[in-house]
Amino acid sequence: MPVNEAKLNEFLGRAVGDIGAAMSTALCIIGERLGLYKAMAGAGPMSPAELAQKTGTAERYVREWLFNQAAGGYVVYDPMTEKFTLPDEQALALADEDSPVYLHGAHEIITSVIRDQPKIERAFRTGEGLAWGDHDPCLFSGTERFFRPNYAGNLVNGWIPALPGVRDVLERGATVADIGCGHGASTVIMGQAFPKSRFVGFDFHARSIEVARRAAERAGVAANVRFEQAAASDYPGRGYDFVTCFDCLHDMGDPVGCARHVRSTLKDDGAWMIVEPFASDRPEENLNPVGRVYYAASTMICIPNSLAFAGPALGAQAGESRMREVVTTGGFTRFRRATETPFNLVFDARP
Repeated sequence: MPVNEAKLNEFLGRAVGDIGAAMSTALCIIGERLGLYKAMAGAGPMSPAELAQKTGTAERYVREWLFNQAAGGYVVYDPMTEKFTLPDEQALALADEDSPVYLHGAHEIITSVIRDQPKIERAFRTGEGLAWGDHDPCLFSGTERFFRPNYAGNLVNGWIPALPGVRDVLERGATVADIGCGHGASTVIMGQAFPKSRFVGFDFHARSIEVARRAAERAGVAANVRFEQAAASDYPGRGYDFVTCFDCLHDMGDPVGCARHVRSTLKDDGAWMIVEPFASDRPEENLNPVGRVYYAASTMICIPNSLAFAGPALGAQAGESRMREVVTTGGFTRFRRATETPFNLVFDARP
């Protein structure tokens, strides 16, 4: 079979880039945990010895780490001075935990994916699922750290205002249910922004609820934010003004059941905000870097969780049409795309 050498070399170039990125994940985690990125942020050019001294680490390891980071474009190397600089733009993503583009949560998720590979390989052979709580614990903390910066940057100032009337209700004082809250990042952010409203976060994963309760205490919002363990299709309460689901509806074993239950617990003039990973209804339009990340997460995390509960396995790239079908089948009569970002679709569902 004749081989197009140019196409082969092009593919190998991409593959080598992927291998280098994968190998560097552990080094990014080390850089965060040892404070290497934070030590470089705003410090200007630094030698390996200076960075090692500042962080209490071994110079020989730091030197090799810096060259890896420079090869990936994370830091900049000046051969004239033999020093390295963390540009301000990279510092936003690598050293500022309050930045909306902070990346290190993704590296924790990658760690969990690698550790869970044997479990998912077995699922490929059997067709069985893997429930959320049966994953490596890095997934739980990594997911919260990966999504929290995006929620902090968009939820209060962008997504909620895109739903007519919702911000006014929250400012006056509303009762809100946050379904699939995980470690509670979204619930706490809303609780801080709208102190007159009462928020309750629900999740079926007991350990996540424990972490969320501690997060509310640390954030000083325990007076108007609480967390309870409950599934999406049977959480308690009635008469909610506002219900939210952040990056979780597609994971569920019974997303239609969730929609029905949300409808039964929501006021007739209430609103349900559904935040989902960005996806086109046409799979070929998702074959891009963002779609690649989401299809990988879907294969390793989202599909297995749904299948573990005999669900439809919608996947992280379900798209707007499938979400509309879930929501309207569950009893909602109005559904629209309220807004979007490069990473998320935000839907507004009304009774």
